[in-house]
Amino acid sequence: MRSDTGEFVYVAIPEGKPVHAGYEKPYQAITPLLSSWNVVLPAHLADRHMHLDPDFAQLTYGDQGQRAVQLRQNLQRDDWVVFYAALRDVLAEGRLIYALIGLLCVDQLIDARTLPLDRRDVNAHSRRILAGNADDLVVTGQADRSGRLQRCLPIGEWRDGAYRVRRDLLGVWGGLSVKDGYLQRSARLPRFLDPPRFLSWISKQDPELLRTNN
Repeated sequence: MRSDTGEFVYVAIPEGKPVHAGYEKPYQAITPLLSSWNVVLPAHLADRHMHLDPDFAQLTYGDQGQRAVQLRQNLQRDDWVVFYAALRDVLAEGRLIYALIGLLCVDQLIDARTLPLDRRDVNAHSRRILAGNADDLVVTGQADRSGRLQRCLPIGEWRDGAYRVRRDLLGVWGGLSVKDGYLQRSARLPRFLDPPRFLSWISKQDPELLRTNN
């Protein structure tokens, strides 16, 4: 990302499981975009595929296991899922910048294994070759209220040995369910304690939503 403009490139984590033929998302697809930023794709990713989730082009988010259970228990239509990522500033060396990168207003929750093969390309979890007892879940977003942010919104800082949401934002948002705004990946999905306060804040940022992964 560029700290002066908020522009960023979304680079997903690697896919670690087999996917249906033709539904692979190779890292090579984003190499030209990274090159335009004078960024070189790490060699160990050159021949691998992305676990493209969230998928902003398809407006979906997927998960499995305990995190899928939490999504099923807590989400319903018109709820919001907010995506953040750890980004590297191309203008300066240093710690990662944790920032919001996209929003999804929930439309449906779908068991990934129930999708027919010709619809499996909607999300990383449905692209996988799933067993009959797989619990992978796909959350779809409402087209007019979901997407990738044109510019990321930095929200994090290094505090007490971990990346956490800035204290000033925790106050404005009304707090999170995780201890002291903890941001680094864990089994428990963070939840807003006062969602209307976050939605009021995000609306004031006037975010531009794009239906694209790039």
